[in-house]
Amino acid sequence: MSEKLSRDDLAQLVARDIKPGSYVNLGIGQPTLVSNYLTPEQDVTLHTENGMLGMGPEAHGDEIDEDLINAGKIPVTELPGASYFHHADSFAMMRGGHLDVCVLGAFQVSAAGDLANWHTGAPDAIPAVGGAMDLATGAKDVYVMMSLFTKDGKSKLVPECTYPLTGVNCVTRVYTNEAVFLISSDGVRVRETFGTTVEELQAKMDVKLLPPLGG
Repeated sequence: MSEKLSRDDLAQLVARDIKPGSYVNLGIGQPTLVSNYLTPEQDVTLHTENGMLGMGPEAHGDEIDEDLINAGKIPVTELPGASYFHHADSFAMMRGGHLDVCVLGAFQVSAAGDLANWHTGAPDAIPAVGGAMDLATGAKDVYVMMSLFTKDGKSKLVPECTYPLTGVNCVTRVYTNEAVFLISSDGVRVRETFGTTVEELQAKMDVKLLPPLGG
């Protein structure tokens, strides 16, 4: 049983799971780290909401161009063949089903794959759902990266979301520091755990967990 994963470990795991040749959008927060672990052999094309295809890893030092940023406003590089386009064209790509995967953060994910990632009711919260709604609806697969439990120990993977929804029945995988979960019509299945066991997780969660296949 390995240790719980760091944010970078988790990003590396997500990057490894993305199929070669995929078109992918990385959301704000933890998902932006995934770009640092994609390999040239994967031939993954990163799409940005603000109008870029062919985004590369984070930029450092002399690589930094303040006009090139990711969803978290972090400077990034461009790969050979990168292209730029109008914001409306970017949303047309998202809404038209042209993205294979989007990777998003979340406040809650339900057992049915519902996503809540834009509002918790806090007074200083972002006041609109933004492009996450379009990504959650338009991408063929929605992967979520998040810590499994809140600071007070409550699971973010829940029977039903209590926060406003971003998308309905859209999440197919949930990557957390303690486990990876696969969500399908069968329910929530644990793919693998880190620093814990399925039984220990089940004791702290209200969602019924299915064991790993063959486990």
